[in-house]
Amino acid sequence: MFSLIECVAHQHDYRLVLLAATICALGNITLFVLLKRASECVELRRRHWLAVAAIAEGVGVWATHFVAMLAYRGAMPMRFDAALTILSAALAVAAFWLTFRMLGRKPDAKRAGVAGLIATIGVALMHFTGMASIIAPAAVRYALSPIAISFLLAWGAFAGSFFSFGALRGWRRVFAPAGLTILAVVALHFTAMSATTLVPDPTIAVTAGDGSAAWLIPAIVFATLALIGLVLASSFVERLLTDLRGLTDATLEGLMIVHDNVIVEINQQMSTLVGTSYGALIGSRPEDWLQFSDQSEVTGDRSSTTEAVIRNSSEPEKIVEVAIHEIEYRGRSCQVLAIRDLTQRKEAEREVAYMASHDSLTDLPNRACLNRALAEAARRTRHTDGFALLALDLDRFKAVNDLFGHAAGDDILKRVAAMLKAVVRTDDIVARIGGDEFLILQRHVEDDESVRRLTARILDSFAREMDSALDPTAVGVSIGAAVFPRDGSDPETLRHNADLALYRAKHEGRGTACFFDPGMDQQVRERRAMEHDLRHALQRDEFHLVFQPLVSTAFSATVGFEALLRWTHPERGNVPPDLFIPVAEETGAILPIGEWVLREACRCAAGWSENLSIAVNVSPIQFQVANLAAVVRSAVEDSGLDPRRLELEITESSLLRNRETTLTTLHAIKAMGIRIVMDDFGTGYSSLSNLQSFPFDKIKIDRSFIAALAKDDAARSIIRAIVGLGKSLNLPVVAEGVETDEQRRMVLEEGCPQAQGYLFGQPHRLSDRVEKLEITTRSQA
Repeated sequence: MFSLIECVAHQHDYRLVLLAATICALGNITLFVLLKRASECVELRRRHWLAVAAIAEGVGVWATHFVAMLAYRGAMPMRFDAALTILSAALAVAAFWLTFRMLGRKPDAKRAGVAGLIATIGVALMHFTGMASIIAPAAVRYALSPIAISFLLAWGAFAGSFFSFGALRGWRRVFAPAGLTILAVVALHFTAMSATTLVPDPTIAVTAGDGSAAWLIPAIVFATLALIGLVLASSFVERLLTDLRGLTDATLEGLMIVHDNVIVEINQQMSTLVGTSYGALIGSRPEDWLQFSDQSEVTGDRSSTTEAVIRNSSEPEKIVEVAIHEIEYRGRSCQVLAIRDLTQRKEAEREVAYMASHDSLTDLPNRACLNRALAEAARRTRHTDGFALLALDLDRFKAVNDLFGHAAGDDILKRVAAMLKAVVRTDDIVARIGGDEFLILQRHVEDDESVRRLTARILDSFAREMDSALDPTAVGVSIGAAVFPRDGSDPETLRHNADLALYRAKHEGRGTACFFDPGMDQQVRERRAMEHDLRHALQRDEFHLVFQPLVSTAFSATVGFEALLRWTHPERGNVPPDLFIPVAEETGAILPIGEWVLREACRCAAGWSENLSIAVNVSPIQFQVANLAAVVRSAVEDSGLDPRRLELEITESSLLRNRETTLTTLHAIKAMGIRIVMDDFGTGYSSLSNLQSFPFDKIKIDRSFIAALAKDDAARSIIRAIVGLGKSLNLPVVAEGVETDEQRRMVLEEGCPQAQGYLFGQPHRLSDRVEKLEITTRSQA
């Protein structure tokens, strides 16, 4: 018997021992280069590299073992069983595959320990399977204690190498674990070898010589070094190619390299853009996938980018931008097409353009869109049929919006938009231009009858869908129509004339349709001129007051005067109040004018006899201003007039809008001692609740009833009823418009204590003394 350790010292070829050491070192360095590469890759590619690392490490350890075995140069002839030799290599590869799978991407101490155990078991199985493959005239015997020690040493070294691989960074992550792995392999191999003895057995016949194993050394060395070299080269080449591929795939653009009008290379983005595989693109022509907007050839000479559409795309339309330039690729002159997806940008541009030309609430075209359509229609219509423009305004919309809130108002606008789109033709345009204003461009208009039919459909639709008896939010519509080119030869004029027709429709009863006629323009021009002059009349001192006496019916004694506003225009002359007062109220000019009337009347009355009152009319518009009570107080205090001599005359319409605010203002004025008179009673709502809600000081019967007294018994009955109502409420009743003695007698008989009218005196300017007015009044009586 003799010890194999002595064989290592005295009967080994040191050149082969050095070769085995070199193979072991290269194999383990290669292992951790591959593991490092695997940890940087995506999961699928990582698994591939783990398999390559298992093969490289398993073959490397196996080669180390068998080259070291073949380094033996003893007298005992040895051969190796081929099947067991191959099995030992397979066991090593399988064990390392399980080891690397166990490690994971970031091995901790637990994973490193389990992986080290699997690697140690695998190397041990490879070692002892390799020893079992020896064919020699001897029997193999093992000492278990040294083998156990070698197993523990190898386990610790393997575990340490895997843990340091997870903990270290840079190249230390390769060389430090490789050194520990080499230590594990050497510890297991040589410690196990020292525990192994060969007992000669003459019964085993083996032919002497080494020829049978001579082929194994160069084969193992060549195969192992070739494998290690190939694996290392593949790692670096694959990294270079992967990085280059990653660089091309990192761009947001699709890249297509073309040679002789054939696609020879693409990146991943190009495949994604087209929606097909790499293999389907390679070898095809660019024209199979791209169609330029200018219909030119894809690979033609271009100095700038061009838009194109992807063909055969699963999407409805994918728009791209293509830039082309020359490059050298694989030693050949090629063209590279850089393709950028513009689909989302184009969709965003279309969405922005749509939002800029459409109303966000109703989704109808807006003013800008309609103006473009009008201009285009005017340009085309000069050689075809005419068209009409309909201006629509919703009746009662403001009241609905104020009463039910903006959400209800928005719902109404959306309902109206749907109704209008339902009644027009497909080539007509319905637009919302702001607020509750709509415009309709009606194309292909041959005569006015086609426009009338459209307006009738609109009005009928509102009558059906907007029934105020069933729906309190229902609104009406007024329509003004103008026809091109008769009513306007350009869009601006046509739009203006449609608005004029709408204005006429709203003032002729609402809920109607009106066509433009040339007289409307003159009326509107005159009205606008009056509006302009009204705004400046106060500064130009064109207003003055006249005073109409208020007398006691029984004694014909003057008890006060009513201040009446007059306007003397430098060109128009005396403008009737019933003409300019409504305009002043509609434009808001009544506010400064009304304040001037109040202050001027108080100033004049302050110099009269203490027994004379002054009555001033207050417009309902003035009650919409919160400071009316303060204005009245200021006028009284500035003039020095006794507040008890001032009467403010209001109509019932003042109580219909902002009723609570108006009543609060009236109470504040009455608290000053000023008297409040209900004017024109009997012509409005004549609501008893209005008389009950506020303690008026006087009621004035409208002049229309006085004028009908002599020939209309019903008028006399109404006067009698109003006088009776006044007596029951303890309110004096004044009869307006008394012009004859018969009328004075009748109102006296019916019980009216006071009267007013031309019978008692015409309205006079301030230049006439109050005393003169009193004398004139008595003489006429």
